[in-house]
Amino acid sequence: MSILLAQTDTTVGFLSTDAKSLEELKSRPPAKQFLKVYPSFKEFKNDGNRVPQKYKNFVRRASKTTFIIKERASRIVKDPLHLRVIKKFSWLYSTSANKSGSRFDKEFCLTKSDIIIEDARGFQEVTPSSLYKINSAKSRRLR
Repeated sequence: MSILLAQTDTTVGFLSTDAKSLEELKSRPPAKQFLKVYPSFKEFKNDGNRVPQKYKNFVRRASKTTFIIKERASRIVKDPLHLRVIKKFSWLYSTSANKSGSRFDKEFCLTKSDIIIEDARGFQEVTPSSLYKINSAKSRRLR
């Protein structure tokens, strides 16, 4: 699978269905998992994700929010421009477009990506998503 470079709902990101390619690109440790983004709550559930009943509406309606459930980080995309990219797939791995531990570098991103998708917003780093860890008993905001 190709590596896409796109403005996500939160920041500039690399997207792919191949975690190994993203891992090599970013020089990232293999033990560190990638965020999975979904175009809808239905696709999220179809991928085997289960949300505790009392948090289903929260997860379904949240925007720019990442959820860690059973040690898997996931986000359901609401941003219409980013959603146009994600809808072509049932899910994609997503990671910030930079070398692991570094800041955004446009030259690095442009040379390392196979497909560049630039919309009217251009490429810009913005506030990261909110981050919640959820289990059957409670939810805790991490960021």
